[in-house]
Amino acid sequence: MAFGGFNQQSNQTPLSEINMVPLIDVMLVLLVIFMVTAPLLTHAVKVDLPSAAAKPAAASEKIDVSINGSGQWFWNATPVSKAELLKHLEETGLSAPNTEIHLRIDRNARYEVIAEIMSAAASAGLGKIGFVTLPVPVAG
Repeated sequence: MAFGGFNQQSNQTPLSEINMVPLIDVMLVLLVIFMVTAPLLTHAVKVDLPSAAAKPAAASEKIDVSINGSGQWFWNATPVSKAELLKHLEETGLSAPNTEIHLRIDRNARYEVIAEIMSAAASAGLGKIGFVTLPVPVAG
């Protein structure tokens, strides 16, 4: 069905012209997008990097610090007091500062205890601290 004028003549012929305005608008929008993104894709700094051979980093030592639900402290599965744990952290920080501390904390432990361990480890120079958790079972 063609659209014509408002006259009601019986001799109406269909218009065979395509409305080009929307097509030109889309083309101009795409042109602007390409003009903006093209410089971002080709922008690179040419740098002549030196080459070097490096040995892989040695696996660092890890220490498990655990606290059970009743508040008992463990150093590598050995029960210790709070003072002994702090002493172990200081000694480890002096002898091997790249040691990883793995915290195994019971879900019922107080946050204050966790913060205290993390603070003591950080002040001893042990910055690699991780929390050990159980994986979530996959329902399937």
